[in-house]
Amino acid sequence: MQLDTRAQTLLKALVERYIADGQPVGSRALSKISGLDLSPATIRNIMADLEELGYVSSPHTSAGRVPTPRGYRIFVDTLLTVQHLEEPSLAGRMRLEAPQPQKMIANAAQMLSSLSQFAGVVLSPRRESVFQQIEFLRLSEKRILLVIVGPTGDVQNRLLLTEADYTPAQLIQSANYINQNYGGLAFDEVRTRMQNELRQLRDDMGSLMQAAVEAGSEAMADSSDDMVIAGERNLLSVSDLSSNMTSLRQMFDMFEQKTGLMQLLDVSSKASGVQIFIGGESNLVPMDDMSVVTAPYTANGKIVGTLGVIGPTRMAYERVIPIVDITAKLLSNALSHN
Repeated sequence: MQLDTRAQTLLKALVERYIADGQPVGSRALSKISGLDLSPATIRNIMADLEELGYVSSPHTSAGRVPTPRGYRIFVDTLLTVQHLEEPSLAGRMRLEAPQPQKMIANAAQMLSSLSQFAGVVLSPRRESVFQQIEFLRLSEKRILLVIVGPTGDVQNRLLLTEADYTPAQLIQSANYINQNYGGLAFDEVRTRMQNELRQLRDDMGSLMQAAVEAGSEAMADSSDDMVIAGERNLLSVSDLSSNMTSLRQMFDMFEQKTGLMQLLDVSSKASGVQIFIGGESNLVPMDDMSVVTAPYTANGKIVGTLGVIGPTRMAYERVIPIVDITAKLLSNALSHN
């Protein structure tokens, strides 16, 4: 239902005051901070309407009211005044430059946490099975290190245990053959093509290449480090999230299992710009008192991942939203110029 101007002004004032001090807001306080020339009786009537519509609720211990998830939603969607943060000044506080994309991503998660004082999270680029090039390094007899370089420059290593003892020259020859003929393709596609093309090669060389393809497929499918989280301990000092053992258990389960968070971040990568997921209204957020502010980031113009801030529903959205937005732009720029 569309709220009139007075109801919007009172709801905005209530949410902002509650975010600031965490205490239920009464009609007398609203009459002072809203700037409206309304009688206490009129304010009480409007607040009763807002409560009936599900935008605020009354805790049993107080006559004041607090915002509900639905109230937070209309606040962030239509009433919020986002702070303007200067990108150059924020960029000066961020050290995203690093030799490896994964290090840039870790830096971004750390800076999101530091700037917001909550938890920062980055969903790393989804590893496609595509590789740019590979290299074989002989470690010892029948032990070879397979080095896989992905399209964005990320590097994966896998140990190959072989039946034959390959010379350095054979390893170079095999790597060159794969890079020249298959570089830029997916390992699954390489596997199919190799079944026919490698019959003309020596058996032992073909075995090495097939082992490399199998190991490469496993390496690219490994999602153990697909998510980077920083600043989880910051949330322990947020009473809204750590006020009881049930909340603490939910929070640590979320960080340990990661499945729900990964699903949420994957969903938000399909949308443009900043997205706000508010607990209690979204099945993707595991806790009612938790919100997640996310934004996708790109590499060379293509969306490759998502980052965000995890905090309480009672967070300063007007400050967190631009932090997430600018961080996504800075990480996109760093990855594109790496």
